[in-house]
Amino acid sequence: MPPQTFFLVSVPLSVSPSDNPDDALTTIRSAVSTDQGTTYPFTIPQFKIGTLDALVTQADELSKLEQGCRAVVDKVADSLKGLLDGDEAKLQEQKVVNDRPVENYLQSFQWNKVKYRADKPISELQDTLQKEISAVDNDVKAKFNQYNQVKTSLAQLQRGKSGNLSQKSLTSVVNPDNILKENDSEYLQQHLVAVPNALVKDFLKSYETISPMVVPRSAQLLAKDEEFQLYAVTTFKKHAAEFVHKCREHRWTPRDLKFNEGGREGEEAELRKLEKEERKVWGEALRLGRTGYSDAVMGWVHVLSLRVFVETVLRYGLPLSYVCGIIKTDPKRAKKAKAALDKQFAELGGNAMARDKKGKATKDDSAGMQEMAGMGGDQGFEPFVFYEFEIV
Repeated sequence: MPPQTFFLVSVPLSVSPSDNPDDALTTIRSAVSTDQGTTYPFTIPQFKIGTLDALVTQADELSKLEQGCRAVVDKVADSLKGLLDGDEAKLQEQKVVNDRPVENYLQSFQWNKVKYRADKPISELQDTLQKEISAVDNDVKAKFNQYNQVKTSLAQLQRGKSGNLSQKSLTSVVNPDNILKENDSEYLQQHLVAVPNALVKDFLKSYETISPMVVPRSAQLLAKDEEFQLYAVTTFKKHAAEFVHKCREHRWTPRDLKFNEGGREGEEAELRKLEKEERKVWGEALRLGRTGYSDAVMGWVHVLSLRVFVETVLRYGLPLSYVCGIIKTDPKRAKKAKAALDKQFAELGGNAMARDKKGKATKDDSAGMQEMAGMGGDQGFEPFVFYEFEIV
């Protein structure tokens, strides 16, 4: 699905002669033509308003919290994408809010008054949302880390069955009863070395001299495949580490002498166990990712609602008399839709907005705009309350 761009716009009721919310929303609709975007009402409850200083602080804190919410939404979406191997159709089935497409949730948004009581201070609502979004982030991260660990273990075991002699499990290749165990000798140690076929001649010629105290003529061919030959070589324990190091320098691959308990049957049982575990944790990760995405988007939109409310109070003052709308557009049409809003509501910017010779609204940097932008958070000064965000 192509990206969708949304505008949250708040304007005073005075933009319409009647000072009526429905008429003011109609004014927003008339500013953005249907070929540029679609406008829907966006209802925000009346919150408890503290001091001006508190509102200015909350505007800054909510800006940071909203960025954090957006980051969590993106991270959960990326995790789901990885889980579904980038299948966009399946991904869109999981990126829903309360089992509905995100755009439907936004177009019919209602503040969750049960979960976030509007009679509580804004600072308390902010703290609650902060904790909830952090919990979503931590829970999803933990479950997907668990899945990745199981997936990695399974991949390693599967590679061990299908790879060449330099990497595959040797359980089905070498009989451990024919190998010198670590405790079988006080002085001697046996090494398994996978040698590329092209280097076998060099190996047989030089393995006895690459380090001190290699047992002469101890190399035994145990197995071969299309790429490698597997040899057992005996050295004195005193120089075992040096022998292994020299093998790597010669591009021969030392293999671990450890074998799975239960032999080949035990290895097969471990593989079946990991396959079952991988399917189980995959399902858990998918369910938690779907729920986490829904919760993260809802938290994000509630934080955006608080941002609009606080900015509206700072911008238009008391008593509150405003209407908020959400405009659905897309990256291609967003620029024209924003320009249409600027043109319609330029007067709301007062001396900070001017018009060029063609009547187009322009910003006047000499009119204190930078100071006013500090109230608006992270998007710079606009002649009206405006927030833009994107759902990918």
